[in-house]
Amino acid sequence: MIREVLVIAVDMVAGMESVLKIARRWGAPVVAVIFFSLWCVGEAGRMGAWPGLPTWSGTWPLALMTLAVATASWKPIVSLGFTAALLFGQLSHSIPPMASNHWAIYLGSFISLTFVLWTAPRRIRFVAAGTNVVFAAMMAFLMLSWRYGGGVGWYGPSYGGDRGMLMDYGWQLFALLLLIGATCSAVGLLLALYQERGSLFRARELAQTSLKETEVDLIVEQERTRIARDLHDVLAHSLAVIAAQADGTRYLSKGQPRAVLNALDNIARLARNALVDAQRVIEGVRDDGMVTPQPQLEDIESLIEGMQRGSLKIHPSASGTPVELSTGQQVAVFRIVQECLTNALKHGGRGTAVRLHFDWSGPGLTLHVASVMAHAAQGPPDRPASARIGRGLPGMRERAHLAGGWLTAGPDGEHFRVTVFIPYGTREAGPEDASSGDEAGGSIPEIAEAKPALAGVGLPRSEAAERGAGNRG
Repeated sequence: MIREVLVIAVDMVAGMESVLKIARRWGAPVVAVIFFSLWCVGEAGRMGAWPGLPTWSGTWPLALMTLAVATASWKPIVSLGFTAALLFGQLSHSIPPMASNHWAIYLGSFISLTFVLWTAPRRIRFVAAGTNVVFAAMMAFLMLSWRYGGGVGWYGPSYGGDRGMLMDYGWQLFALLLLIGATCSAVGLLLALYQERGSLFRARELAQTSLKETEVDLIVEQERTRIARDLHDVLAHSLAVIAAQADGTRYLSKGQPRAVLNALDNIARLARNALVDAQRVIEGVRDDGMVTPQPQLEDIESLIEGMQRGSLKIHPSASGTPVELSTGQQVAVFRIVQECLTNALKHGGRGTAVRLHFDWSGPGLTLHVASVMAHAAQGPPDRPASARIGRGLPGMRERAHLAGGWLTAGPDGEHFRVTVFIPYGTREAGPEDASSGDEAGGSIPEIAEAKPALAGVGLPRSEAAERGAGNRG
C-alpha cells in the first residue's frame, strides 16, 4: 500500500514538473492574453460605442501593462521598461492618468514581477524587486495627486493640495501596493524554489546512480586486475619452468641427435615468446575488452623525435643487420627505451645528452643507452647509485627477462649506462644439421629473414657505444 502511494506521489510530481516547465515558457503570454481579454470584457460598457477601445482612456495603460506581462519571462528588462514607460508617460501627461474604474491596470506590473522572479537570473530578480518598490511609490503618487488620479474615487476631494493627501493616505496606499507586490513576488519565488528543488533532486538521483555505477565498475576493474595478475603469475611460473627445463636439457645433452636439440630449442623459444605475448595481451586489454595497439620497433623513431622536442639531446646509432623480433620482444625493447629516455629527462633534466645504440651483429639485439648523470656536475661524485634506482629499473629487468634476455644498469663514470640483450630466438643450422634432422625425422626451424626494423636509426656507431657493445657480456 505504501509503495503504491509513493508511486502515485512520484507520478504526480513528475506530472507537475512537466506542467511547470510548459508554464515557465508560455505562462506569461497566456496570462497576458487573459489579462487583456478580461479588462476588455469588464469595461465593454464603459468604452463607448463600437469600436470603443481606441477612444477609451485606459487603452494605452492596458496595452503597456499587457506587453509588460507578455514579455516578463523572455525579456524581463523589456517588461520593466514597459511599466516605466507607462508611469513616466502619465507623469508627463503623455498618457492619460488612471480613472476611478481602471486604476487596477497597475496590478499588471506585479503580475509581470511574478514571472520575472520565477524565471529570471538572481541579479535580475533583485533589480526587478527594487524597481517595483519604486513603481509602487510612483503609482501611489499618481493615484492620490490632484493633478493625476485625484484619489481615483477612493478618497474625498483634497483642498490642501498633494501634501495633505499624501500625508493622510500615501503610506496606506503605498503599503497596500507593496502587499500586493509581495504576494505576487512570493508566488514567483515559491515556483522558482520548487523547480530548483526538483532540479536538485534529479541531480542528486543522477549523482547517486553514477556513484553506484562507478562502484560497480571499480569492483569489476579490481576483479579483472586480480584475475589478470593471477593469470600472469601462473603463466609466468609455468612457462618459465618449461623454458628453463628445455634450455637445461639442451645444454646437458650434447650427445643427443640434432633433431632433439632443435626440438628443445623450439620448446624454450616458444615458451619465452608465449610468456611475453601473454604479458602483452594482459597489459593491453582495455576496460571494454578490446586489445589496445602495442608499440613496435618502428615506433621508436617517433618516440625519439618526441623526446627530442622535450629538450633531450638524443644521438641514436645502429650497427649490423636488423633482424625481425617477435611481437612481445618488440614491445619489451620499446618500453625499455621509453623508460630509459624518461629516466634521463627525469633525473638529468632538460638538455641531457643520451646515446642510444642498437647492435644487431651478435646472436641477439644488444641495446646500449648512456645518459649524463645530473650529480656529475651538481653533487659529489661518490653519491650512491641507489638514489637513482626506483621502480623503473626492476620493471625493465623483468621485461628483458620475459623477452628471454637480460639487463644491466648502473653508473659508469659521469654516465648512467643501461645494457640490454634480447636474443633473436632462432639458431642457424648448417648442412650437417639439416641432414641429421632429416634422418631423425624432426623439423629444423627456419632461419629468420633479416628485415629492417629501425628505418630512422642508422647513424654511425659512436666510440662509447662500441665499447659498450664489446662489453655487453
